[in-house]
Amino acid sequence: MSTFGLIGTITSDTITYDDGRFLKGLGGILYQAAALCGLAEEVLIYSNCGRGLKPKVQPLIEAWSTLYTNGLEFVPGPGNKVFLRYSEHLKEREEILESVVPSLDPAKALGDLAQIEMLLMVVNSGFDITLSDWRKIADYAGCPIWLDIHSLALAKHLHKHREYVSLDDWKEWVKGVAFLQANRQEVACMLGHPQEWPEESEIAAFVKDAFKIGVRAVFVTMGKEGVLVSTPAGSRKMRAPRAKTVVDTTGCGDVFCAGTMHRLAKGASIAEAASFGIHLASQAVSLAGVAQTYDLAARFRPPAIPS
Repeated sequence: MSTFGLIGTITSDTITYDDGRFLKGLGGILYQAAALCGLAEEVLIYSNCGRGLKPKVQPLIEAWSTLYTNGLEFVPGPGNKVFLRYSEHLKEREEILESVVPSLDPAKALGDLAQIEMLLMVVNSGFDITLSDWRKIADYAGCPIWLDIHSLALAKHLHKHREYVSLDDWKEWVKGVAFLQANRQEVACMLGHPQEWPEESEIAAFVKDAFKIGVRAVFVTMGKEGVLVSTPAGSRKMRAPRAKTVVDTTGCGDVFCAGTMHRLAKGASIAEAASFGIHLASQAVSLAGVAQTYDLAARFRPPAIPS
């Protein structure tokens, strides 16, 4: 068992598809928490969550015996309520954020850094933590850090579609990070042209820039095409097994992240770890929700070592 620190936001997701499907449930950082706890990892979570979500969140996470919630604070308000729309006509999903919680105070995470073996920061809303507070954590951490760019590339407004915007300060967010995760659209935002996906040569140049500031591996998720895994030794596109049934793709990148981190903590190579993460994520598309994500991960839990 390894000890993971997990920073991000718990969300209430309403998801629609063009075929008429409608899903609603908890999401955000709970996907990574569910997968890591399902894999029997110890997780210290740091998040603000609206009190309006507490009746749903608390009974769910109480069943995850390896989740420690001293860094989880229930704050006034409904919490982060997100409306997501998926369509074959969209390159990426559409998102409307109806309400948010205050950005995280880094004090509790800073106090626990000495016991954390790997730290995961997921930008679930773009309002999760300020850059200055994130720098306090990243600069002080003595463990490998994984950063998922995610909603950092979305415009910071409420009640309307959040368009993708240029992310000019991405290097300030990434400095000190060992493992960087983004999809093609988010890479385009970091390259300064969110209106179009990057060419392969542009992704390669971006990856080199990330290596120059200390990143050890870059994971560019590409949906059905898999994940482009890059290290200073080279890049390789790793494809996901085709799922027999697709129920919901929300959280698949989160499951990939958790599965890959789990194997990295066990000493696997980056390629081996990513292969496991992709396999776990390919199974997750046949499920819906964080409770089923936990059950899925538990099926891959390492056998207990006899005392």
